[in-house]
Amino acid sequence: MKKQLLTLILLAQAFLMSAQVKIDRIDPTDWYAGMKDPSLQLMVYGQNIGAADVSTDYPGVRLDSLVRLDSPNYLLVYLNLQGAQPGEMTLSFRQGKQNKRVKYLLKTREMAGEKHMGFTNKDVLYMLMPDRFANGNPKNDAFKTMQDKLCDRREPSLRHGGDLEGIRRHLSYFNELGVTALWLTPVLENDRPADEGKYSTYHGYATTDYYRVDPRFGTNEDYRQLVDEAHQRGLKVVMDMIFNHCGDFHPWNKDVPSADWFNHPGYGLQTSYKLTPVFDPYASQVDKDETMGGWFVSSMPDLNQRNPHVMKYLIQNSMWWIETVGIDGIRMDTYPYADREGMARWMEALDREYPNFNTVGEIWVTEPAYTATWQKGSRLSDSNSYLKTVMDFALYDRLNQAKNEETDDWWKGLNRIYNVLCYDYVYANPRSVMAFIDNHDTDRFLGNGKDTTALKQALALLLTINRIPQLYYGTEILMNGTKETSDGNVRKDFPGGFPGDARDCFTPAGRTREEQSMFAWLSRLLHWRQGNAVITEGTQTQFIPWKGVYVIARRHAGHTVLTVLNGKHGEASMAVRRYAEVIGSHTQATDVLTGKRVDLTKDIPLAGRETLILEY
Repeated sequence: MKKQLLTLILLAQAFLMSAQVKIDRIDPTDWYAGMKDPSLQLMVYGQNIGAADVSTDYPGVRLDSLVRLDSPNYLLVYLNLQGAQPGEMTLSFRQGKQNKRVKYLLKTREMAGEKHMGFTNKDVLYMLMPDRFANGNPKNDAFKTMQDKLCDRREPSLRHGGDLEGIRRHLSYFNELGVTALWLTPVLENDRPADEGKYSTYHGYATTDYYRVDPRFGTNEDYRQLVDEAHQRGLKVVMDMIFNHCGDFHPWNKDVPSADWFNHPGYGLQTSYKLTPVFDPYASQVDKDETMGGWFVSSMPDLNQRNPHVMKYLIQNSMWWIETVGIDGIRMDTYPYADREGMARWMEALDREYPNFNTVGEIWVTEPAYTATWQKGSRLSDSNSYLKTVMDFALYDRLNQAKNEETDDWWKGLNRIYNVLCYDYVYANPRSVMAFIDNHDTDRFLGNGKDTTALKQALALLLTINRIPQLYYGTEILMNGTKETSDGNVRKDFPGGFPGDARDCFTPAGRTREEQSMFAWLSRLLHWRQGNAVITEGTQTQFIPWKGVYVIARRHAGHTVLTVLNGKHGEASMAVRRYAEVIGSHTQATDVLTGKRVDLTKDIPLAGRETLILEY
């Protein structure tokens, strides 16, 4: 028996010594010299590459360690680049008598990390879905080499053909509207078949390659061109990323690197979607595991951020896109579902390398205290998340309740807004909280209607309070819809973005009178907000809604802006004397929305649901 075992071992060794060294890919595909963290992880993939030894004689590069994972087809190579200069280094992979030499490029950084400026409250983000915005290159609508070959605009959950070129061709539209930053839902490869031939991952949240733009959106070079031209027009670009999970057709799920690469491999646990256990002082372990360890859906394997190699891969990937494409911010999907400590390490690493960059985390809980606990420097947390910006689902929730209510003397209508903003003291930095009235995961604010009175009140608040505002594509032309039929109903194609569209809403001539009126109203407000220090730097004072009227004042350097909302469907009046502390001796103001002069020496009559933005 011992002789047979020895023979098998010798045969195996002989096979490995004679086997051809094969490398299918290395992640990252290239890297940058001069990073503050000199450590570089290379994930090498190829048949039986895990048994190889590695060396390099490139000046300034030291091999720190090799990590051999459970699968023989992966090898993690950790290099130290301290002092290495840009250039092409050679990596030697030796396995038995075989020696494969691979060229690997160390690039020159275009700018120091400190010069990468992220989005701030001076910006207004415009969120769009590339597949649903505009089709600039119909030739990339489908590829025979990809698993999903379908593109059908009649189906709400299949791909429709929008792409990066379509967005690039309409950059002037964003300037005309007056937004300053674009948030694109994920653009990375999602190479998986459509379920039942009806449900695709057009949304981009099932990544199959972290270093490649989905070919149906374009190429990495197209992405870089879009960002460069956006910058030339004064527009920032925010990249949507997902660290909580990848797609089930990612190579990792087909050939799992290690037993602890995923949480509950093989869809062993479904998430509860309930985020409260993360901070609940009484939470059970099973509840915590279901929240952070369960799979989001069966097609999205849950990555284990407690595994340091997984986290290193993800951290490097985010930095690679900052350096390679020049993005100006990151929106991180499903933030609390991932491991809290692992995500904090990522944010700390990003903050160290890019101190002026910004990341916003999706934290879908409608209580301010919960959201505030995730923000960098929170007094409510026992550890620092280093996450500068959080999404304000509490304000979103209250706005969407208030729009259908009459404002009373206590709780309903615009009181809901007052009663959520009064808790801003729980935030370490309210100015770095992102507010919105709808997005791709919610019903549109208009629902299935076209009531612009409530919409204008919501937008006036959004664009004048102490927040980073985010708009959802098409709001400016009254796009509506609810999720009662499908998510696709709130993710409709932008009219005029696709060949054969009956109307082109990118132009005034293609809009209806109502659409043009809304566009012009919002554009005027957005352009007025640009560079307005009263809104971006001013103090904020809010008054409890009185007789249905809600007033918020912003003040800075002797200038004041009053946002005045009538929360009743009938006529009301703004009692000027009640607001004497912010009006002072001023006798006149200008209504930003109409340009009309308003007398501040007497009560101001308000039509039902009227909105005023007064400056003096």
